[in-house]
Amino acid sequence: MRRIITDIINAIIYAVIGIFDSIPQFDIATLIILVIIGIIIILLIRLILMLIPAVLIGFVVWLLTGSLFWAGVAFFVIAALSLLRKF
Repeated sequence: MRRIITDIINAIIYAVIGIFDSIPQFDIATLIILVIIGIIIILLIRLILMLIPAVLIGFVVWLLTGSLFWAGVAFFVIAALSLLRKF
């Protein structure tokens, strides 16, 4: 019984692998690379959208005080609060 199940699983695995035999390896590698790049772009866009309030607050603080130090502190505080809010 166990031998029959193993043979069925092997047949399924070889059938699935056989599907990819007709696709050139270059196409598969290109697809994987493009998917990874797409995921990175999506994560970067989410990060940028999450940091927009921190950037705006930092810019306003810089306009009001003229100090990059306090603008950086304001940016850091708002960015940290945004991250904590996500968790």
